[in-house]
Amino acid sequence: MKSSMYSLTLFCAATLLATGCGPNADKPVGQTLNNGQQADAASRGEKNDAAPTAKEHHYFHKTEKPHAAEWTYTGETGPSHSGDLSPKYVLAKDGKQQSPIDLVNPKDEELPQLELNYRPSKIDLVYNGHTIEETEEAGSTLRVDGKSFALKQFHFHAPSEHTIDGKHAAMEMHLVHLDEAGRIAVVGVMIEEGAENQAINPVWDYLPTEVNKKVEFGATVDASALLPEKLGYFHYMGSLTTPPCSQEVKWYVLAEPIELSAQQIEKFTAIINHNNRPVQPLNGRTIVRSAR
Repeated sequence: MKSSMYSLTLFCAATLLATGCGPNADKPVGQTLNNGQQADAASRGEKNDAAPTAKEHHYFHKTEKPHAAEWTYTGETGPSHSGDLSPKYVLAKDGKQQSPIDLVNPKDEELPQLELNYRPSKIDLVYNGHTIEETEEAGSTLRVDGKSFALKQFHFHAPSEHTIDGKHAAMEMHLVHLDEAGRIAVVGVMIEEGAENQAINPVWDYLPTEVNKKVEFGATVDASALLPEKLGYFHYMGSLTTPPCSQEVKWYVLAEPIELSAQQIEKFTAIINHNNRPVQPLNGRTIVRSAR
């Protein structure tokens, strides 16, 4: 009798787990599955993953927190090996919504306007070995399709991570936003070589380096001044482009670039260069482009 009752208990427990019931039913799948199950979910392009939550990503901390594993942009710790460096980076190789991508053959649609309500923020720059980023004070927001996201920081890649019709821009700026539920939205701005950009000088005058890794200054930078005149955009669902490459990121890559002079571009690339992840497979995702 005891044996029968034990078997019945095991059967009921297994049934509860299989149907999503039980003590962990209200938790995200990525917090309850083991690494192998998470990798399988990632390979199917499912929403939840083995990666840390958005707020744990180094993008959302003023100081660089320890990574699950050290990574770079070259060699055995470069992008082609990211998914093997740590179980927490599994999406880098198995995820089906990875970024960046080649923005090609978009579908033109009437999409909601991007309401970028940015305000000046004190200079708070950090060189973290992977990029240079400016941490933003509270108050700047992105509002799109009825949802509001707080601007947390912006940073740069050289050359661009996304391509348009297979072509890289000289650089790309990523403005990273987070909503109260932990959802991420990134506005990408392509940067081409051209005229000097006066608006970026408050940042460029204080660029940190490997030696002087953090710079705080009383001057301010207004991220809205770094945007192009027109805010038409490409949109798709993707990921963060650095490990753990968390997915379900809303990407809005502006169609119109801004310009920096050759000297301004060289000032950045003299500190960090080739910090771009290669474009990733589209895997059946749809790219849409706003009609305005």
